[in-house]
Amino acid sequence: MFSKINSICLRGMEGKNVAVEADVSDGLPGLILVGYLASEVREGGDRVRTAIRNLGLSLPPKKITINLSPADFRKEGTGFDLAIAAAILSAHGGFSAKGLEDAVFFGELGLDGAVRGIPGVMALTAQARESGFRRVFLPVENVNEASVIGGITLYGVRDLKHLLDMLSGKLPMQAEPAVDIEKLQSIMNQYEVDFSELSGQTLLRRAAEVAAAGKHNLLVIGPAGAGKTMLAKRMPTIMPGIDIAESIEISKIYSVSGLLTEKDPLIKIRPFRAPHHTVSAQALTGGGRRPKPGEISLATGGILFLDEFPEFSRAALEILRQPLEERKVTVSRVEASVTYPANFQLVAAMNPCPCGHFPDRSRCRCTDGQIAKYLQKVSGPMLDRIDICVEASPVSYGDIRSSGKNESSCEIRSRVEQARKIQRERFADENIRCNGEMSGRHIREFCRLGREEEAFMKEIFEKMDLTARMHDRILKVARTTADLAGEEEIRLSDLCEAVSYVKSRDKFWGN
Repeated sequence: MFSKINSICLRGMEGKNVAVEADVSDGLPGLILVGYLASEVREGGDRVRTAIRNLGLSLPPKKITINLSPADFRKEGTGFDLAIAAAILSAHGGFSAKGLEDAVFFGELGLDGAVRGIPGVMALTAQARESGFRRVFLPVENVNEASVIGGITLYGVRDLKHLLDMLSGKLPMQAEPAVDIEKLQSIMNQYEVDFSELSGQTLLRRAAEVAAAGKHNLLVIGPAGAGKTMLAKRMPTIMPGIDIAESIEISKIYSVSGLLTEKDPLIKIRPFRAPHHTVSAQALTGGGRRPKPGEISLATGGILFLDEFPEFSRAALEILRQPLEERKVTVSRVEASVTYPANFQLVAAMNPCPCGHFPDRSRCRCTDGQIAKYLQKVSGPMLDRIDICVEASPVSYGDIRSSGKNESSCEIRSRVEQARKIQRERFADENIRCNGEMSGRHIREFCRLGREEEAFMKEIFEKMDLTARMHDRILKVARTTADLAGEEEIRLSDLCEAVSYVKSRDKFWGN
């Protein structure tokens, strides 16, 4: 007999539909799997056969051929086990597969027949819905994760016997309840830290607000204990609140990486990723034999924080240049080439010298050569991709013990969201949403200057010997400060503030 069951193969963030075909015929008993399969898929045949036997289900000795179609791309992962088992049971007459044309199956089998969870279920369920499937049979532990997609009926499967009883009519099919969207929204955007905990550092707080409002990359330079890391960890709290749609898109990345749990099936706050400075370039961008998302993809929608910026390897820093511009990363390996989103905001922190006290020569003992060598670990092209560079001064005793109330994250976020609203309306017909994403064409259209501002910008360009890229960075930041003030035109004060962030860079790196 012949039977066909639908499944999905995950390639990066996208799924491809796969038909699992089973044919049972006379001949030498055995199980043959074909269709350009990875080793873990071929091993699935042994798992399925053993699981069926251990559940006490007897199958007649027949020749079983399993084909995963189409055969023009490699099938990977253990998620085909459930579909293979269902196709075999159907082909042996356990149930009819004729009514399952609108259903898709995925899950891994244990040798005892238990159906185990797999990574990437959220992306698989989204692909099933987009492909027109109406039902999904999946592991019970993955149900919460898949349920946030909505628009498709889910059936949690405990083990192979449970699946057979449902499909043969011995047990009623009970769909899993739909997720409560309103309840999810009520527990989102709840952070354990707040900007009010950062005392003093008025300049840092302003730079962080501008960076969050326009999605500008930020570099903070200062001695140890000045609050650089404290500031970075609180950056997500002043970014616009995450909504359900954006949370699902971010959660898909974590689902593919296997980082979601049954208890926490959804990312509820903006990501904050802080890899150690010994991280490899491949860990940042993603990779492996079966390419998985790296740190820059896991930071999508949130902050990628690189502390001790010059201590990262040159390869790791330079590999960030293209994703910062294109907001995506393509990982190519022998067996696959996949593209992952990399739409993150970079926040970096560093000391001004190896000892951390420059330019305070009363404490700094580094030679000029040591300081230059340390700073040159960060290349010019990398610096050109950072819009805002700000210096953190040492925190005074008065700042620490001040009884005054600092501005909270909620207060700052309200101004940031208003500025982002202005930008969304401005770029409604464009493929960007924030000032930090503007290209040269957008800058010419949306960053026009008055006569006085034009003269000032020309003078600054010539005196500071700016590159064209830094010229554009100044205008983008000035556009954001004007949006924060609710101004339609860029003012002279906006340009002055934007130029001050460039001067902080030149203090350490010169021209």
